[in-house]
Amino acid sequence: MSDAVYQAIAIVLYMIAMLAIGYYSFRRTANLNDYMLGGRSLGPAVTALSAGASDMSGWLLMGLPGAIYASGLVEAWIAIGLTVGAYLNWLLVAPRLRAYSQVSNDSITIPSFLENRLKDNSRLLRIVSGIIILLFFTFYVSSGMVAGGVFFQESFGFDYTTGLLVVAAVVIAYTLFGGFLAVSYTDFVQGLIMFLALILVPAVGIFVVGGIDGATESIRAVDPQQLNLVEGATFLGIISAVAWGLGYFGQPHIIVRFMAIKTVKETKQARRIGIGWMIISLLGALATALIGLAYFQQNPNETLTDPEAIFIAMGQVLFHPFIAGIMLAAILAAIMSTISSQLIVTSSALIEDLYKAVIKTNATDKQMVLLGRLAVLVVSIVAMALAWEQNKTILDLVAYAWAGFGAAFGPIILLSLFWRKLTSMGALAGMVVGAVVVVIWGNSEKLSGMLYEIIPGFILCLLVAWVVSLMTYKPKPELEKEFDEAVALVHSKE
Repeated sequence: MSDAVYQAIAIVLYMIAMLAIGYYSFRRTANLNDYMLGGRSLGPAVTALSAGASDMSGWLLMGLPGAIYASGLVEAWIAIGLTVGAYLNWLLVAPRLRAYSQVSNDSITIPSFLENRLKDNSRLLRIVSGIIILLFFTFYVSSGMVAGGVFFQESFGFDYTTGLLVVAAVVIAYTLFGGFLAVSYTDFVQGLIMFLALILVPAVGIFVVGGIDGATESIRAVDPQQLNLVEGATFLGIISAVAWGLGYFGQPHIIVRFMAIKTVKETKQARRIGIGWMIISLLGALATALIGLAYFQQNPNETLTDPEAIFIAMGQVLFHPFIAGIMLAAILAAIMSTISSQLIVTSSALIEDLYKAVIKTNATDKQMVLLGRLAVLVVSIVAMALAWEQNKTILDLVAYAWAGFGAAFGPIILLSLFWRKLTSMGALAGMVVGAVVVVIWGNSEKLSGMLYEIIPGFILCLLVAWVVSLMTYKPKPELEKEFDEAVALVHSKE
């Protein structure tokens, strides 16, 4: 059999496994709570790896290695910022959000949590939150579909559009039917595949390029500054890269996992698993790029046309075609895990936070689950339309959406969990300002080239929410009681 056939078999087996998990989850989904939040039944390992897999996306195996390959270790500042941000997110947000979302009317989405936490009877906060989720997640899902198209183009020589359609079809199928459980279980499996692949590629590759000394010598032959963390970087450039870590506090597809874990106590174990997985995976991605750089310097007859395909290329060079196919499945896992997570959160925003808020319906749970599935389909079609022409890099699309969520939701989530005086008006004003600043700043080449848009967006959202809350705050016994209950629940389970 040819190499392509071996690789295709591995990919097909992987896709069948994902669809099987989707079917299993479909059998366990009885109502809207199951479909949107899995009935708060996730264990720490599934929570940790599903959060990590849904977070990292194709960026971990394509975007980051591509950036390191092209520009050197100066691009690693993003990974450093993300690691710190993820740790703080698990430490500060996870236990409190799990407790508070339960205490505050058993909220199952981020917009419904904010509405219930701040007792916003106008429903405006929930509606605006849902719209922001729809806006930025459409771009985020689109970035995943672009990655899927590039994946099949680079791996099998498919037309970009064909690859996009194949990835979209499988992800839509298991997300549509299995809901949150399917997304979480597939993310867990995908996280394991990504983890193993990012250990194997650099571990085997280091021997092929002559060990650490051989790799270092070859990298320096390409450019001595490739191994320099600060060469070519500006102060604002490093700040912008590290500021990616701020985004974690406001990513709905990540923090919704905190709401779904079984107990508050299990967030500590999940944090250890999640951060361990993340550090090793990021180091593997960095090592893959650098070893790939050394390999192509030592083998000038072989060329790499797209830096973002370095992981794909090294998998094909180092392993038997079937194992290389499993490596390819790791990339597909990274891409699909994020798309599916974002689709389910976007579906919940459309149905739970917009449809139910605007149209007061007496629909049954069965009907609401059906509407949730239709929402997944609609968002997928719009995202596919945006991704149809590949005109931006994966990292550019992810950066824009990441900043949007981080600036609009991050400060509001932190304030809602740690500050009693946050008001619905303060949250709404801050959220709108954060989102608008990101849109304006991110679409200005001059401004975005100077400083990553999440920084001004996050700061202004925080300031506006704080000032407006102080101006509109009135003591509410019910709010005080819930705040105390949530804090007590966190400390009682430590």
